[in-house]
Amino acid sequence: QEQFVESGGGVVQPGGSLRLSCAASGFTLDYYAVGWFRQAPGKEREGVSCFKSSDGSTYYADSVKGRFTISTDNAKNTVYLQMNSLKPEDTAVYYCATDWASGSSCSPGMYDYWGQGIQVTVSS
Repeated sequence: QEQFVESGGGVVQPGGSLRLSCAASGFTLDYYAVGWFRQAPGKEREGVSCFKSSDGSTYYADSVKGRFTISTDNAKNTVYLQMNSLKPEDTAVYYCATDWASGSSCSPGMYDYWGQGIQVTVSS
């Protein structure tokens, strides 16, 4: 049975850092496109960063470019999101997800299987 286990969220002050982890089981993460998404209260879910190992293509939302980095560890079947220089507007529930079709989009509607979500709060 496929499963994602997310960890690493929490409360951090502006300018701080967090690393989110999403460990997959029941399938090989490297075979598919994988992404991180977030949803703030009252807002639509948005793509933060997506990665496709087959061609190395990586997407970052303009709002996180230069601050966030997506990476994978195939041995651990895990995808990470390193978040630096965090801002209050980064506060949201963050989700990892996989696209079984391994498309090139980072649109939430194209992703099939989702983690449970983890809260990130940036506040002084």
